[in-house]
Amino acid sequence: MSSDKIIFHEKQQGELCAQHCLNALLQEDFFNAVDLANLGEQLDREERARLAEGGTDSEDYLRFCSSRSQNMDDSGFFSVQVIAKALQVANLELISFDNPHMTQYQNDPTTAQAFICNFNQHWFTIRKFANQWMNLDSVKSKPEPLSDNYLRLYLAQLKNDGYSIYVIKGTLPGCLADEYLSKNPLPEFYRVQQSLKHSNKTYKVDNFDDDNDDPTYQEAIENSLRDTEDYDLELALRMSLEQ
Repeated sequence: MSSDKIIFHEKQQGELCAQHCLNALLQEDFFNAVDLANLGEQLDREERARLAEGGTDSEDYLRFCSSRSQNMDDSGFFSVQVIAKALQVANLELISFDNPHMTQYQNDPTTAQAFICNFNQHWFTIRKFANQWMNLDSVKSKPEPLSDNYLRLYLAQLKNDGYSIYVIKGTLPGCLADEYLSKNPLPEFYRVQQSLKHSNKTYKVDNFDDDNDDPTYQEAIENSLRDTEDYDLELALRMSLEQ
């Protein structure tokens, strides 16, 4: 059985990436658009009540009542507040990767269990199953394996490209993919090969510190990618000779 066959993966439908993102994280058909719309309406009601405390004739209250919801729109987009509210239902917390309390994950993203990423109106999940990272972006035809090294570079590239990245805190529900990949881990050469396959450009990334313009750092990344690819080929040859 292939690992991508047992991983729950909704492909993109309309603008429902927030729904796909959450269900990929939870590995089941947990939320639908109506559920998320209800959460958005609840947030709107709470905000309206809060502003009403300052007077229903206040400028802020009147502006809020006359404007469209900031939590959702007719296209199917939902705000980060809706995402966070939905995760609370599953006893999970959404925390900005840039939060000063997230130093552990800034230093080593592989110690996290999952990330949610957002740019403009697109949301997607990167989740670890057993010890294997997978990109569960709904615009992709199937889950994509990521090596640990590639995960670090990929998150740095997303950050450099303006994505908002969030760390998932709490206990994720167990799933078949966790059990399967703990017993049947992907070979290292395959994980590296897939990671390199999904990046046909040389990364120029921001370091998580402030020395991202250091040419030595950029050279180190390029060397790392070349070394990883060499290792991939060497290991593949070694395994083929052993068969």
